[in-house]
Amino acid sequence: MNTKYIDLINQTFYFPQEEFKLEDKHLQFHNIDLMGLVEEYGTPLKFTYLPQISTNIGRAKGWFAKAIKNHKYKGKYNYCYCTKSSHFKHVLNEALKNDIHIETSSAFDIDIVENLKAEGKITDKTYVISNGFKRAQYVTNIARLINGGQKNCIPIIDNYEEIDLLSQEIKGKYNIGIRIASEEEPKFEFYTSRLGIGYKNIVPFYNRQIKDNKKVKLKMLHFFINTGIRDNAYYWNELSKCLKVYTSLKQICPSLDSLNIGGGFPIKNSLGFDFDYEYLVDEIINQIQLFCDQEGVPVPNIFTEFGSFTVGESGGAIYEVLYQKQQNDREKWNMINSSFITTLPDTWAINKRFIMLPINRWNDSYERVLLGGLTCDSDDYYNSEQHMNAIYLPKYNKEKPLYLGFFNTGAYQESIGGFGGLQHCLIPSPKHILIDKDEDGNFTTKLFSEQQKSEDLLKILGYHGE
Repeated sequence: MNTKYIDLINQTFYFPQEEFKLEDKHLQFHNIDLMGLVEEYGTPLKFTYLPQISTNIGRAKGWFAKAIKNHKYKGKYNYCYCTKSSHFKHVLNEALKNDIHIETSSAFDIDIVENLKAEGKITDKTYVISNGFKRAQYVTNIARLINGGQKNCIPIIDNYEEIDLLSQEIKGKYNIGIRIASEEEPKFEFYTSRLGIGYKNIVPFYNRQIKDNKKVKLKMLHFFINTGIRDNAYYWNELSKCLKVYTSLKQICPSLDSLNIGGGFPIKNSLGFDFDYEYLVDEIINQIQLFCDQEGVPVPNIFTEFGSFTVGESGGAIYEVLYQKQQNDREKWNMINSSFITTLPDTWAINKRFIMLPINRWNDSYERVLLGGLTCDSDDYYNSEQHMNAIYLPKYNKEKPLYLGFFNTGAYQESIGGFGGLQHCLIPSPKHILIDKDEDGNFTTKLFSEQQKSEDLLKILGYHGE
C-alpha cells in the first residue's frame, strides 16, 4: 500500500520540481538544506533567499525581450520593482543589481530612493514611477527628488488637483503620467477603481489641464487592474479599452510615448501551479502592436511594475508542530509554534494559500489535519491547500518532531504583519535570516533580526520608562 506522505505527493504532483526535492529524506528548497537551518537557528523561522529575486527579474526580462524580437516591436521595455511588496534594504539591493527601475507609493518611499541614490544603487537615469494618492509630504518629497536632478521621476497623476500641487513645488518642467481608473470585475463590490481617472475623462482632462501647460509634459499612461495580468476575457477587454485611450491621446499628444501595464503576475502557490507567462507576454506585445498599427500611431515603450513576482518566491517560513488536539471524531488540530495571523497575515485577511510542505518525515504515514496558530483567535488557522480543500501531513508523533515549511511568502507579509511592532496576543515575531550565495556558489546565511523579546514589546506598550 502507498501510505507514506511521499507516496501522496508523487500520486498528486510531478515531483521533484525545479525548486523542491528530497535529500537524505529531508526537503530542500533551491538546494537549501532546510533541516540544517532548523538545527542552526531553531523555529519559528523566516528566511529570504536573495538570489531568487534576480532569477525572477531575469525571467521576466527574457520573456519581454523574446516577444519584442518576435514581433519586431519598436518600443523598449523597462522593468520596475514595486517597493510596497517589500521595502527591506536587502531586497532592494538585490533587485537593483539587475538594471531595473523603481515604483513608489508614498512619501517615505522617496526617502528610501534618496538613500539608495546616495549609495550609488540608483542614478539620475533610473526611472522612479510615483503612484498613489499624493498628500502634501509625498508631493514635497517628489518635488525634492526632481529638483535634485531625478528627471526620470514621473509622478502618475491620480486626481485633478495633483498637477497644480506638484507645479507649486517643482522648479522648471517635469514629466507626468496619468493613471486610468479601470473598471473592476463584475463580482467586485464597486464598479470602478478609486485610483486614477476614468476612461472617458482622460482626454478632456488632458485638453483642460495639460495640453497648454508649458510646465508639464505627458509621457506615460498607466494601466493596472486589481486581479493582475491573467489570460481571461476581463483582462483583454480592459487592455483593449486602455489602448483606445492611449491611441486617442497619442494622436493629440506627441510627447506621450510610454504605456505602463502595471504588475500582477501570479506567483507559484501550489505544486500544481501552471501559468504560461511567456505566452501571455507575447500576446500583450502582439495586442499593443496590432492596436497601434490599426490606429496609425507609434507603439509605446512598455513599463511593468512587478512586486509580488519580484520578491514573493524568495521568502519562506518554518514552524514546528507543538501538539495535536483531537477536538471531535473528525478534526485533528496540529498546533504550530507561532501564529498565522501575525506571520502570514494574508492567510487570514484574504484567505491566501501558499505552498505548504513538511520539512521532514516524508517516509511516514499521513493524516488529514487542520493547522492552528497560538493566538486566542478563532481565525488563526490554516485549513486547506490551493489544489484541495484539505491538508495532509505526516502523522503526529510527540516523539518525532514535525517541521512545516510555507514557501513563496516573500511579498507583503512583513509589512502587513507589522514587522518589529506589536503582534496579536503578543506572539513574538520570529527570527529572520537572509540566504545568499558567495562567489563560489556556496550558500551563506546571515541573521537579519532576532525573535522579538518581551522587553521589545513592553517598550512599545509604554511599560519601560519614559
